[in-house]
Amino acid sequence: MTTALITHSTCREHDPGYGHPESPERLEAILHALADPAFAPLVRLEAPQAGIDLLRRAHAATLVEAILGPLNEQAQSEGRAFIDADTSMSPASAEAALRAAGAAALAVEEVASGNITNAFCAVRPPGHHAERDRAMGFCLFNNVAVAAYRARDLGFGRVAVVDFDVHHGNGTQDIFWDDADALYISTHQMPLYPGTGRRSERGIGGNILNIPLPPGAGGAELRAAFKSLAIPALEEFRADFLFISAGFDAHLSDPLANLAFTEDDFAWATRALCEYASRACDGRVVSTLEGGYDLAALARSASAHVRVLMEF
Repeated sequence: MTTALITHSTCREHDPGYGHPESPERLEAILHALADPAFAPLVRLEAPQAGIDLLRRAHAATLVEAILGPLNEQAQSEGRAFIDADTSMSPASAEAALRAAGAAALAVEEVASGNITNAFCAVRPPGHHAERDRAMGFCLFNNVAVAAYRARDLGFGRVAVVDFDVHHGNGTQDIFWDDADALYISTHQMPLYPGTGRRSERGIGGNILNIPLPPGAGGAELRAAFKSLAIPALEEFRADFLFISAGFDAHLSDPLANLAFTEDDFAWATRALCEYASRACDGRVVSTLEGGYDLAALARSASAHVRVLMEF
């Protein structure tokens, strides 16, 4: 029953710009909360930079080269490189993105080796909007997809990703759309950015399960969705490795959306997923931070999530 917390100081230096909701303070709030003595048993690891070859498993070479090459050079020389209206790079962004993806890959390696049971990657920029050939939605590289490919490298062929961020993870869906040995499950508000995530979006052979929730949905709806749809789909799939895209912006206090989850709901979902992993894949779980933009709610929710991981 050992949980790792994996992060890196450079992840706090990625600066999307003044007033941007995906701010360095997000990570600071989480790490401050996880400095509480209750989390002393966590194994604290420093994230390495992800290797280029691994990034190219999840992403087109053109995207990897653009982020690490011309866009990074522009950010270094001009202080900012815009990818879209919401997504930009500062001088530290390329390294932060490499560290975020590297944290997820390291988590897989540590879990696979038996050094730890599970891990939470407290990193930014987030990842689940990054498609195979496009960065977008605050995201540069898709951290959870990189982690899934690292698991494949280590012999874990069937990978499942459960995403409870309030926004649909269009990037993860895009990367795994044609991959029958990957299951992607997303609960998210609809309508909402990025406009994807309809139930009819099913992937190859039904390996995509989207569970859109209406504005105002709360814990009861989340529990019903997990019990009737998400967990049965996971049971049928029988993953070798389970990944969680842990976005906490479905919290009722979050300013960017309109769901009404509480930290208790995130804890419940985490426990349900860990219980599944205990049955299906020897408890192998890696969780990566996605959204969450009310700092107090984010800190409480991430703490609740990690506290449950530590139980397993």
